[in-house]
Amino acid sequence: MTKLDKNKHLERFGFSYERGGVHTARTMMLVELRALLSFVDNTDAPKSEYLDAIQTANCLGKRSGKTRVLTFRHLADLYSLDPKLPLFRALRFFWQRDVDGQPLIAAISAYARDPLFRITAPFILNFHEGATISRIALEEFIEHQEPGRFSKATLKSTAQNINSSWTQSGHLSGRARKIRERTIATPGSVSLALLMGYLSGLRGESLFNSDFTRLLDCSFDKTIELAEDASRRGWISLKRVGQVIEVLFPNLITIQEMEWLREQN
Repeated sequence: MTKLDKNKHLERFGFSYERGGVHTARTMMLVELRALLSFVDNTDAPKSEYLDAIQTANCLGKRSGKTRVLTFRHLADLYSLDPKLPLFRALRFFWQRDVDGQPLIAAISAYARDPLFRITAPFILNFHEGATISRIALEEFIEHQEPGRFSKATLKSTAQNINSSWTQSGHLSGRARKIRERTIATPGSVSLALLMGYLSGLRGESLFNSDFTRLLDCSFDKTIELAEDASRRGWISLKRVGQVIEVLFPNLITIQEMEWLREQN
């Protein structure tokens, strides 16, 4: 399977590989997402209900109709807001069960859908805890990844937005001066990271060493410990015999989606 074919396959699960990116205009919008999911408390609500909540009920308190439409579009680009897609179903599943994990749950979902946010992950994660990360260094990294794509002004605002998102997720702290922090993984955020790896075709121990689990900032043993906690809670199914690990997601993947996964494998 070529990379393009795999990307198209993963889009059925909610991943996105479009060249655009919300971060040219906004952050990962954690505050807005929290308010929206609190207002629309039906986890099975269709995408149209989220649009109605933002545009008609103005649950996010936006001043103009145009701003409400743009806000919905950005949130839909970041998180899909579509319960037909396992990525968003999983976000909602863990969101209400693991409040402490919400920042990382949002970040993992945004990572799966926003290419600009995704390409900066290695840059941010490679810094040691306590290191200072300048906006200019991030601008230079983005320019190196996407040479000539952005004007100076857009590059600056994009770097600011991305730094803000990594701050919302707990990977950075500070305002003008960003400091690398160790974010706090939780059973829900670990479960979502494992699910994203599973949908990507990983199995067994490799699930615990994926790009998604790297976002968790925790060791292999700690990730296993948190996954076992999630399994005891009935969120996922984890079985471990010696070095053999099996992780399944009976609450989160439909029969049709399992067929797609078998096709992929």
